[in-house]
Amino acid sequence: MEFAYCKLEIFVPETHLEGLRQALQAADAGHIGQYDSCLSYSQVTSFWRPLDGAAPYSGTVGQLSRQPEVKVEVTCAAAQVEQVLAAIRRAHPYEEPVVNVIPLYRTSFQ
Repeated sequence: MEFAYCKLEIFVPETHLEGLRQALQAADAGHIGQYDSCLSYSQVTSFWRPLDGAAPYSGTVGQLSRQPEVKVEVTCAAAQVEQVLAAIRRAHPYEEPVVNVIPLYRTSFQ
């Protein structure tokens, strides 16, 4: 089965939420029917430990970090995923952004 849409979960510092939102809008992510710029976000707490060779945006190599972030959720057409991922990469401060791309059977009642 081919999927027409995907949901992206993007973890980002809240300080970069507005820049990410603008990048997603410019890439036409969050376009649902007669609406655009549709996304949601929620506060989360994230853990990570940078390993040798990493150049972390936040945290110290070898030490476990814990900080608040936001999880942004947005949909996009499956055909646009690579374009949207490129936009996220440009707006995201992390060396290794966490972006989950989840295929969707459908959106809304379409």
